[in-house]
Amino acid sequence: MTALDALFDKKCDCPLCGNSFTSKKLRSRFIKLIRTDTDLCPVYSPTENNPLLYHILVCPACGYSFSDDFSSFFPPDTKEAIQEKVCSQWKPHSFSDKRSAEDAIKTYKLAVYCASLKKEKHIVQAGMYLKIAWLYRELENTEQEQRFMKLAIQEYEEAYMTQDYQGTQVSEIRVLYLLAELSYRAGNKKESGRYFSKVIEGQRRATETRIVEIAKERWQDIRQDING
Repeated sequence: MTALDALFDKKCDCPLCGNSFTSKKLRSRFIKLIRTDTDLCPVYSPTENNPLLYHILVCPACGYSFSDDFSSFFPPDTKEAIQEKVCSQWKPHSFSDKRSAEDAIKTYKLAVYCASLKKEKHIVQAGMYLKIAWLYRELENTEQEQRFMKLAIQEYEEAYMTQDYQGTQVSEIRVLYLLAELSYRAGNKKESGRYFSKVIEGQRRATETRIVEIAKERWQDIRQDING
């Protein structure tokens, strides 16, 4: 009996051009979480069995890149914008095999660009920027990690102000916690303190009690540094 491969092929249809293709996914039995960083970055062992590597789907025919978080709706003129800015420049290329962190980063950057042209929700774009930052952390590229972390902060701020996280799997308390933690990591202590306070203030109406507990522990750890 042959050993089961960690990866399997998922059949996909491109929402833009209709092309059918396959993309790799990890079988759940091979996903081993060993810890979660304070910005909620999951760390897996071995690193090659990181499901985030395969989160983005890239159509090899037209280059449209997306995830299951994307809306199926294309606002007026956005299909034309993607066809002009992405598809017309695309040289047929496949990301349908095993991916390295570098490969995955390319797919996320393609998807973020498509998302901006498609006018996807800020919360969706924020999540992709954050995942790029996490992948750069794995590669120990601090400069790029910081760059994409700051882009994530901008999008989470927009998501919070417009409340476009509503109706998604991302709660208000999670948005606030990420803004607090990421602001601290980006060196903006004042903003970090303001968002941590909002998390604590909103704990009674929060459904994600674990996030509140993490925030309390984190706030205890860094309050002296922020207030100092």
